[in-house]
Formats: sequence, C-alpha cells, structure tokens
Amino acid sequence: MPVNQTRSRARDRNNVLNRPEFMSLNQPLKSGGAEARGTARRPSQRQQQNQHQPGENAQNESPENNKEKKELPEEDCMQLNPSFKGIAMNSLLAIDICLSKRLGVCAYPTSSWGSVRSMVKLLALTGHGIPWIFGTILCLTRSNTLAGQEVLVNLLLALFLDVMTVAGMQKLVKRKGPWEMAHGFLDYLAMDIYSFPAAHASRAAMVSKFLLAHLVLAVPLRILLVLWAFLAGTSRVFLGHHHLTDVGCGFALGFLHYSLVEMVWLSSNTCQTLISIGTFNWSPLY
Repeated sequence: MPVNQTRSRARDRNNVLNRPEFMSLNQPLKSGGAEARGTARRPSQRQQQNQHQPGENAQNESPENNKEKKELPEEDCMQLNPSFKGIAMNSLLAIDICLSKRLGVCAYPTSSWGSVRSMVKLLALTGHGIPWIFGTILCLTRSNTLAGQEVLVNLLLALFLDVMTVAGMQKLVKRKGPWEMAHGFLDYLAMDIYSFPAAHASRAAMVSKFLLAHLVLAVPLRILLVLWAFLAGTSRVFLGHHHLTDVGCGFALGFLHYSLVEMVWLSSNTCQTLISIGTFNWSPLY
C-alpha cells in the first residue's frame, strides 16, 4: 500500500493538469456556464429543425415575401459611384424644382401674390389653344381676301400641330408640376394636363413669331407682342403649373413649330380648296 501511494503521488506531481495555471480546468463547471457552453456548442432545436427541414421552410414562405426580396425599388438603392453626368443632371433638376416652387407666387389665393392671381390667370388664358383655334376659325369665316385666308389657314394648321405635338409629348413624359394644382375644363379639352413641355409657352412663341413674320405691325406693337409671348409663357410658372425648364423647352418647341409650318407652307390654291371642303361648297365631280 505505501508503495502504491507513493507512485500515485508521483504520478499526480508529474501530471500537467495539476499545475497552478491549469487548476481551473479540473474544477467543476457551474450550471449557468455549462448551459451556456452547451448551447454555444450545440445547435438549438430550432436550428436543427431548420437544417433538417429546408424544403418545408421554403414551402411555408409566402410568394409575397419572395417578391419583396427579389424586387427592390430602384429609389432605395444607393449608387456608390455616380457619374458626373448624373450628378449634374440631378443638381440641375433640384435647382429647377426649387426655383419653380419659389416663383409660384400665385399658386393659391393665400400665396404672397395671391391678390393678383385672377389677372395672372386671365393672362395665361390668352395663351390657351382653344381660344386661339376658335378665334382663327372665326376670323377665317369673316375674311374676304385670298392673302388673309392663306395666312389664317396656315396659322390654323400651326395651332393644330402645336396642340397635338405638345399633348403627345406631355402624355409621353408625364411630368407633374411643382405644385398640385386642379386643372380646368379647357386644360382637359386641349389635353394640357402634365407639365413638360409648357403648352402656353410653345403656343405663345409660335403665334408671336408667326404674326411678326406675316403681319405688318408698328414697332410698339411688335414689342408688345414679344412681351405678351414672354408673360403668357411665364404666367403658368407663377400659377404653379409648370417648371422653368418646361417653359424654356416650350419656347424652343414653339419656334420649331413655326419653322415646320414655314417649310410646308400651303399655297393660296390649296387653302381655297381646304376652305371649300370645310364649308361644303365644292362643286361635284362628274
């Protein structure tokens, strides 16, 4: 027995785990620590079930959640390396929106210039397409000269071209104005609902250029005509219907319409034929 005890003591002395620095390994673990280590080492029952049943989880997921994961809105995506062109365009659009909202001084009766809102609306009405079309038709029925009828028929053609082109571009772009404004009956009739391009600016530029080119006017009248075109186009910005870029593009589009009408100018004989067809006064063909 003494020999065995001495051997066991020597074995314990030589054991590495009996050293002071390793004594903590021989102590029994506490219940909380043991449970924590056990949970850290062993996966939970929920994880085991998810690992053993991937097919059931995939089936239980609704298709709406899958669509939300797959289809993320583009507005929420961050562009880490935007291009210089994109930064410049976004900056210009932001400046355009900010300035257009600041210039909407007659957008509502409670605005800063709300007292003159009715006068600005009347000025904008002078650039509307429907009054110009009906006014040109009325003048055409009262005209007795071939030269006057020729000018009026081509003006009517330019007005129809302007209305259809602007309405098509607005329907294609579908840009909304800087302020949420209610549209009137004439706006719906002329298909002038969206913001880009500005129909009043396009029409005012085209009509003023057309009248300056084909009517003999005094210098004060010519200045007033140019001033009217500018104010009729910008009045829609004051009313909150258009941005500044919409009005600028509208002016450019109006000059383009005038150039197209000048290129396809209808002669006097063609105008007389169109007038006879429109008034049902043509002679029957045998």
